[in-house]
Amino acid sequence: MFTGLIEATGTVRSIELRGDQARLVVAVAFAGELTDGESVAVNGCCLTVTESDENSASFDVLKQTLDVTSLGSLSNGSLVNLERAMRADGRFGGHFVQGHVDATGEILDFSEHGQDHRLEIALPEDIHRLCIDKGSLAIDGVSLTIAELLENSAVFWIIPHTIEMTNLQQAAEGNTVNLEADVIAKHVAKLVGK
Repeated sequence: MFTGLIEATGTVRSIELRGDQARLVVAVAFAGELTDGESVAVNGCCLTVTESDENSASFDVLKQTLDVTSLGSLSNGSLVNLERAMRADGRFGGHFVQGHVDATGEILDFSEHGQDHRLEIALPEDIHRLCIDKGSLAIDGVSLTIAELLENSAVFWIIPHTIEMTNLQQAAEGNTVNLEADVIAKHVAKLVGK
């Protein structure tokens, strides 16, 4: 379980394809605190630490994860959002984020408006139906509030602190991002049917 409050950013050191799978190595500021088997959300995708040292952590990425997320498009030097699993005695400041990416979306607009930025992301229909105005959506693992739900997209307003602390500092129109809809909305949708 995660909160969508990004703990740090890391830099991809390498992503090595191994058949249908991949080995992802990320420079992580808190790598020395990690243990093998621990969960870390990387751009919102819950991955298991397979190896770590004082400076980096390695993750094995399954084919299914590569197919559903944007992790396969990472390259050396890519900036990624990182969040360790929530501690039971911690504050819950974001929203319930499982690290189970539902789909990807494309950035339609990332424009500066004064000190803030307007972020608009195209949403697949399956994600759009789970969203509401002022509801939450995890974008690359960042818990964001939907400011405006449009016909095929969602608009978010981003403060400077969020840009500074996340991979949004490298965001650009046309980029692909990971999307995770609110888990409560997913449960309600399943219970009431389509």
